Amino acid sequence: MGSPSKIETWQMVEPGKLARTSLEVPELKPGEVLVEVAGCGVCHTDVGYFYDGVPTVTKPPLTLGHEISGRVVAGEGGLLGKEVIVPAVMPCNNCPICASGRGNRCLSQAMPGNSLGIYGGFSSHIPVPAADLCVVGDRKGIPLEHLAVVADAVTTPYQAAKRADLKEGDLVAIIGAAGGVGVYMTQIASALGAKEVVAIDMHREKLQRSLQYGATAAINTKGKSVKEVREEFRAVCKEKKLPSFGWKIIECSGSKMGQEIGLDLLSFVCRMVVVGFNTQKVEYMLSRLMAFDAEIIGTWGCLPGYYPEVLKLVLDGLIKVEPFVETRPMSRIEEAFEESHGGKLMKRVVLVPDF
Repeated sequence: MGSPSKIETWQMVEPGKLARTSLEVPELKPGEVLVEVAGCGVCHTDVGYFYDGVPTVTKPPLTLGHEISGRVVAGEGGLLGKEVIVPAVMPCNNCPICASGRGNRCLSQAMPGNSLGIYGGFSSHIPVPAADLCVVGDRKGIPLEHLAVVADAVTTPYQAAKRADLKEGDLVAIIGAAGGVGVYMTQIASALGAKEVVAIDMHREKLQRSLQYGATAAINTKGKSVKEVREEFRAVCKEKKLPSFGWKIIECSGSKMGQEIGLDLLSFVCRMVVVGFNTQKVEYMLSRLMAFDAEIIGTWGCLPGYYPEVLKLVLDGLIKVEPFVETRPMSRIEEAFEESHGGKLMKRVVLVPDF
């Protein structure tokens, strides 16, 4: 255990181009530790930065990757040797936003692979603030690298559930339920006691899988208009003797059509939480919110304070991670990016350092 002589990494030298390189190990500041990366998940956000020109706070060259699990090998003594999950967004904990309990959207937050300088998770090691690391403890047989997805794919929908004020007995519709975040959103809704969880997506095989992991009904959107999806949703409500009002709608697809579906389902006293990111504009008559007494809420990342709660749900088996994770050597990063960008993956790829 201890600091390595170099940090080995895969840098995005410019959008669409990766290069393997070595970095000097920085001198750790007070309150920082060095984490040896066990695994880093390939997120849609990374792919957006890499292929679609979505700007990062730190300009290239930088290392992408913000879904990180690993071991502390240098820095504050109390964490040395601990297995940890690195939160995807780490607040400053010293500003009015943080003081208000909304630190997940802190304007001075540090996000690996975006605003943590040049450092990201597709590396052998990463220096990070120590204050908000989630210590793993007994993994109950789950590989540490698999727990990397807790850093974003599992915690982001948990934050969405908090924003939705999701509670026992709720009616929940999840758009993009088969995606990398959606597969955990269905499980979280179920774990928190939702009465119904309607999964909405265009991927038939993954949609059927969602019925084994929290969803109580499924609607396939492929080849259908927004209106047709709405009518099918209403048919599900009628069949199950459920109202079409009062639903919590969680939009995870990050697509124009997904957002349009969510807005079309938004009815009396409904609440829609937008999780997925989409660069296209979507039109909506805001007066409908007034007429319906409905709400549209944004959500970003997850408050680090929620991480232990989420990790407990995973370790207790209420949220399944392993059926949705595939590990590959980090040297196959370009292949993983290409397959993720092309929508070819059934599972989220976690890259394991093999420098």
